[in-house]
This record gives sequence, structure tokens and C-alpha cells, in this order.
Amino acid sequence: MSKYQVIRMTLSGRIAWVIFAAALICIISMPWWASQGLIRDVVTLACYIAVAQMWNMLAGYGGLVSVGQQAFVGVAAYAMFVLAQTYGINPYSAVFISLLAPAVLAVPIYFLLHRLEGPYFAIGTWVVAEALRLLATNMPMLNGGAGMSLRVMTQFSVHERAIASSLLAALLLLVTLGGSYLVLRSRYGIAMTAMRDNPAAAASQGVNVHRLRFYLFVAAAVGSGFAGAVYFMAQLRITPPSAFGMNWANLAIFIVMVGGIGSLEGVLIGAVIFFFAERWFGEYGASYLIVLGLMTLACALYFRGGLWGFYSRHFNAPWFPTRRHLVRNEGEVK
Repeated sequence: MSKYQVIRMTLSGRIAWVIFAAALICIISMPWWASQGLIRDVVTLACYIAVAQMWNMLAGYGGLVSVGQQAFVGVAAYAMFVLAQTYGINPYSAVFISLLAPAVLAVPIYFLLHRLEGPYFAIGTWVVAEALRLLATNMPMLNGGAGMSLRVMTQFSVHERAIASSLLAALLLLVTLGGSYLVLRSRYGIAMTAMRDNPAAAASQGVNVHRLRFYLFVAAAVGSGFAGAVYFMAQLRITPPSAFGMNWANLAIFIVMVGGIGSLEGVLIGAVIFFFAERWFGEYGASYLIVLGLMTLACALYFRGGLWGFYSRHFNAPWFPTRRHLVRNEGEVK
């Protein structure tokens, strides 16, 4: 019998997973007890969490700092609108079919930009997103700058739409948060952690850094697109500025930097802070954005690991444990 064993799950992790499962059940059951306003808010929060988590995987593990994830948010959302409104495909089926658009788009974008490093890569992603915004503004099929309305949703009752929105929000969280957790606990997670800490050292140990970054980029594009399709389906309307606007990149950066980059827990904390700050202080306009920017800057300067990093320095109780700990067996006979 070995003197040591590898511990991968903690008590806090088990409790967190029970809470996460209960939260998903509550979200799914919302049409039978929650108001339409609450359902809309929960769907919005789920989309914020998903977009931020995709950015977190890119920047926190792949070292790919993107400020153009709105390109995939907008492409998937517009694809869903076109499939449902123009071609008559069931809108709920169109949500999943539309994910092909960001997946296909991410491949040429990555091979176009992957040679760029640091701020040059970030600027490149922003340029691509702006180009897509201008393209959508000038496309007659997309009704140009006037945007599109999802009028086909009138064929469903309010209760049916509430059920579908709740199911999609729960599935979105399960895929983005749950999927990220499973990946980080797999051998790919070990490779990603090594790549995050030192890409050159990871490559010398057999990690295919370029391939892993490519997979991350495509997965983040699909996850962001999924969030975009769900968000704009709930809004029932889309325009180029709302779909391809910088606000998507802004919220992802704020959530991850304030909550804690490279952690699932930090995304949840940052998303909740951003959501309530937007609801309570959004009416103040530019001054509200300045405050958010200063909070992000303060965390970057004084709390490198965000609020979750500050918490982790004082308490060893991860909600989503992804690391492996080697401990000595207490009952080992000497």
C-alpha cells in the first residue's frame, strides 16, 4: 500500500456541487414560481457568467487576452435570428445550429492572429469584431443598422418561452462552468495549467501549446456564441451595436479581474458584483463605467488574484477544486 494518496475533492467542493445542482434545479423550475422579470434577470446573469468564463479560460489558461469575444457573441446571435426569422427554423433548434457559425469563424481568425502576442493579439481580436459589426450594419439580409426582431416567438405562449429560457440558461451554465471544471480536472487541465505558468517549459515537456490554444480559442468562441444566442433570444431583438459592442469584452474583463483570473469561483463572484452594480448604478451612465474601470485597475494593482485570490490566501476551501494534493496516509504502518 502506498504511503501517499492524491486528493482531488474537498468537503467545500462537495458542498459547492450540491449548491450548484440545487441552483440549476431552481433555474429550471422558475417558470412555475418566478416572475417574468426574475427569469429575464437570471438568464442575463447566466449569459454574463458564460461569456466571462470563456474569457477566463482564454486569458487565465491560454494566455490569449482577447477584447473581441463580442465577435462570436454577435455572429451566433445573428445566425440564430436569420435561421429562425428568415428561414423559419424552430428558434430553439436554431440556437444550437447557430453555434456552427462561431465555431467555423474561430478557425480562420485564430490562424490569422495566433502569431501575434500580448496587446497585438488583443487589438487584432477587436479589429475583427469591429469589422463584423460594420459588415452586419451594411447587410440587407440583417436589416442593416435597424436590427432584427424575433417575431416568430409570438407563436409560443409566455409560459412556453419562460420554460425554454430557463432550460437554456441552466444548460448554458452546465456547459460553460461544468464543462470548464471537468476539463480542468482532466489531463488537459494539467497541460493548460502548465501552459499558463510557463508555455516554454510546458512545450519542453511535450505539451502541444499551439494546438491547445487553438482548441481553447474555438471552445471559447462556441461558448460565447451560445451565451449570445440565449441572451438575444430572451431580448427578442438584436442590433449590430448591441451584438458586437465592446460592452461584452468590458464585462468579461471586469468580472474576471475583480473576481479572480484563472478560477471558476472568481467568475461567479465577479459576475454577481457586475450584475448588481449594473442594476443599481447603471442609470449614472459614464460615471458608473468609470467606477467599474477604477475597481478593475485597483484589483489588477493590489489584488492580482482578485477577490477570490484574497479569500484563498486566508481560507483553503475551494468551491471547484481542480488541483491535486498529495497527502500521507495516516494509517500507514511503519
